[in-house]
Amino acid sequence: MSREKILYVDATNQILGRLASIVAKKLLEGYRVYIVNAEKAVISGEKKRVIEGYKLLFKVTTHYNPYKSGIKRPRAPHNILKRTVRGMLPMDKPRGRNAYRRLRVYIGIPQEFKNREFIRFSEADASRLKREYIYLGDLAKELGWKGVVYE
Repeated sequence: MSREKILYVDATNQILGRLASIVAKKLLEGYRVYIVNAEKAVISGEKKRVIEGYKLLFKVTTHYNPYKSGIKRPRAPHNILKRTVRGMLPMDKPRGRNAYRRLRVYIGIPQEFKNREFIRFSEADASRLKREYIYLGDLAKELGWKGVVYE
């Protein structure tokens, strides 16, 4: 019996798109990926422009009953990160759908992962950016996310 390949990834100061593309490749290779601190991932660009770009997605409607059955857009940081990875997987094929099922994204660090060793990808580090950026948690708050209350 082969041992399952598992990756524990810390998204703190990792660029969203680069992190998502690396994770998508690992998922397609058969890894099970757990991402923590989703709210601390970054999106490069001027804060106002990034927020306005995401808010434009909420204006997209359907002709068929636009008030009831519009396109559901994620507002929470873990769902935004998960949706970004989903866009980089071949969801029309079974291997892409199975890869997506092996992905788990968390806000903060859950209790069961407290003593784990997390990896960070150097090619996705925000220190490589020469421009300003916005944290995913700040973007989510602008989009209407209420935040998490820890007990």
